Amino acid sequence: MKLKKSSVYLSYRILAMEIVSGIILLCVAFWISIHADIFNAGQRLSSTVNYVKEQCNNNQRMELASETKSLMRIMESAEYINRNLASDMEKGGFEEPDQTMLKNYARESYVTGILLLNPQGAVEQEYHTDERNVWDLYENIDAEALLDVWNFPEKTYASRVNCEDGSFIDLAAVGRTDRSGIIVACYHTSKEYCRIFVNSMEQLLTGYSVKHDGTIVISNGEEIVASNDSRLVGTRMDDNEILRTIRRSAEGSKLVHVRDGGDTGGRSFGLMEQSRNYYIYAYMPERGVFNKTPQNMLFVALAYLLVLIIVNMVRWQTEQKYQKQKLQIQQEYAQRLENKNLQLEESVKREIKANSAKTDFLARMTHDIRTPLNGIIGLLKMEEIHPDDLELLHANREKMLVSADHLLSLINDMLQMSKLENDEIVLTQDAMDLNALLMDVVTIVEQRAADAGITLEYDKASDKVLYPYVYGSPLHVRQIFLNIYGNCIKYNRIGGKVITHLDYLGTADGMVHYRWMISDTGIGMSENFLEHIYEPFVQEHSDARSVYHGTGLGMAIVKRLIDEMNGTIQVTSQEGKGSTFVVVLPFKIAEKEKVVQPEAAAGEASIRGLHLLLAEDNELNAEIAARLLNDEGATVQVVRDGQQAIDAFASRPQGTYDAILMDIMMPKIDGYTATRVIRSTNRQDAKAIPIIAMTAHVFDEDVKQCLEAGMNAHLPKPLQMEKVVSTIARLCKRK
Repeated sequence: MKLKKSSVYLSYRILAMEIVSGIILLCVAFWISIHADIFNAGQRLSSTVNYVKEQCNNNQRMELASETKSLMRIMESAEYINRNLASDMEKGGFEEPDQTMLKNYARESYVTGILLLNPQGAVEQEYHTDERNVWDLYENIDAEALLDVWNFPEKTYASRVNCEDGSFIDLAAVGRTDRSGIIVACYHTSKEYCRIFVNSMEQLLTGYSVKHDGTIVISNGEEIVASNDSRLVGTRMDDNEILRTIRRSAEGSKLVHVRDGGDTGGRSFGLMEQSRNYYIYAYMPERGVFNKTPQNMLFVALAYLLVLIIVNMVRWQTEQKYQKQKLQIQQEYAQRLENKNLQLEESVKREIKANSAKTDFLARMTHDIRTPLNGIIGLLKMEEIHPDDLELLHANREKMLVSADHLLSLINDMLQMSKLENDEIVLTQDAMDLNALLMDVVTIVEQRAADAGITLEYDKASDKVLYPYVYGSPLHVRQIFLNIYGNCIKYNRIGGKVITHLDYLGTADGMVHYRWMISDTGIGMSENFLEHIYEPFVQEHSDARSVYHGTGLGMAIVKRLIDEMNGTIQVTSQEGKGSTFVVVLPFKIAEKEKVVQPEAAAGEASIRGLHLLLAEDNELNAEIAARLLNDEGATVQVVRDGQQAIDAFASRPQGTYDAILMDIMMPKIDGYTATRVIRSTNRQDAKAIPIIAMTAHVFDEDVKQCLEAGMNAHLPKPLQMEKVVSTIARLCKRK
């Protein structure tokens, strides 16, 4: 009996809990439904307002784009008039053009008016094809900016002036090149033509229903210019209580609740957005907002009853699912923890490998740099001990040059590899003679091969190079083949051969493809090493650095450069028999006239009698350069920094110096700045005197920076006197 009473009590208790829960659920559903209806209404109104706003902005952007194009055209017309005026004045010997000339200029450049101003802005001459005179609107023009075009010829002034009748005038001003003054070109667009580009605001709201979409209003801030409720068009904003309240209460695009005004006591929801020049409003009465709440309440009640029926049936399933999910979460957490540990282990391994690679790199570089330095220092010590042994001194100096060249090659390879890895190498597209470039390469490597006792066989059949004139980066093409030939010679045997075959593969879309097959009879490579041949610092034999004096960067650089040129390279090899390198490169076909012919040989040039200004902060470098230039017959004045170079040039009469040799990295003022200052000096020879960079900055971007600063040529350090002499002689027009 007690159990039954307890069961009944529990049933009543559960029923009471269900009723209370139901009431709470309905209250929550009511609250959610109301806010959902408000949110949906806000979304609908916001979407509508944003669409209308976007259309308004599109109209304004179209007008802005049209204005920009018109200003660009009038600027081009002003430049056209300026060029023709200068040309006609020079040919005809006139002081100023007459009205007929101005009329012709206006017709040819499609403008409606031309004004010629003096540097102070006073009108000297004018011509107009209609009654509209732009100078009547002078107060709407930025006179200071307009007059600046004379003070700063690189400037062009352009502006649009709106007229009271709805038309507008586009004008552009440029400094005259024939004499002091300003040319103003203008074009008047009539009011009737302007209306063609004006889109009606009412058309933006076509299709919007007040009942379903709410009331939409477009205002300029004071007056309603468009609405889907035609009764509102043309009325003032201050006369509409709803719009006035929305404007006062709105925060961005947030929906606000406002009174309708009048005696109805109704309320509405609305919002406002601002476009470039307009305000867009949208509002809807409460009855149109809360149209889903009754349906939602009924749905929630039925759903709650259904839940009450099945809740006990699914309780045990819920418990099982809960336990299963709990177990799954634990397993997933354990798996994530394990994966994280694996990632940490992998990161530690990568860090250890990176540190090992850095250590190995430093060890390699220490060895490769110290080896030639040790040789140079040792040879200098030998000269100190045997100063009278001329034969030994001569042999030692040749060996020191070899060691210095090897050290320079190592540094260049390192810098080249660093730039390739950082994607800093920029390939040029210069017109070049491929036959001449390849013959230059062959000429260089023939001597190396002869010194090493190697025979060089090159297929020189002219029909293989059907298109010798191509666009490419000659410096990097030369580097590719010099590196490949260098390896073929370095790892060959005395009496061995290096054989080259060149094949024409065809043309397509203005591109020609050539294939080089370069084979040697050297020591060859193992199959295992071929898989790593393009990796930096990789050499098959541990003693390769000592025996062959290599860095292991040559093929890595070759591979990166060929990839940059969209070419391919394949290497096959047999140990003890030799290796074959197959290179395929595409080139854009060029015309012969585009190819720049090489400079005359240094032996034909002379700088004897020239007076040179040398700016070099390093005392030893300055002494060496001055002595070598003196030996060539030139007179050299040395300064220690860019400021001294500027002072020396400015303090000497015009024509004192025939050329300036400029270092880049100097104290006080660097070479770039010194060059710009000299070029800007107000004297006749400042623009004409050759300025030649002599710097250790040797890459393409360094050369480009020198030329942009105003220099005429770039000579890399260490200096090659033949090239120094030929460059100075060429720029000074000496033979």
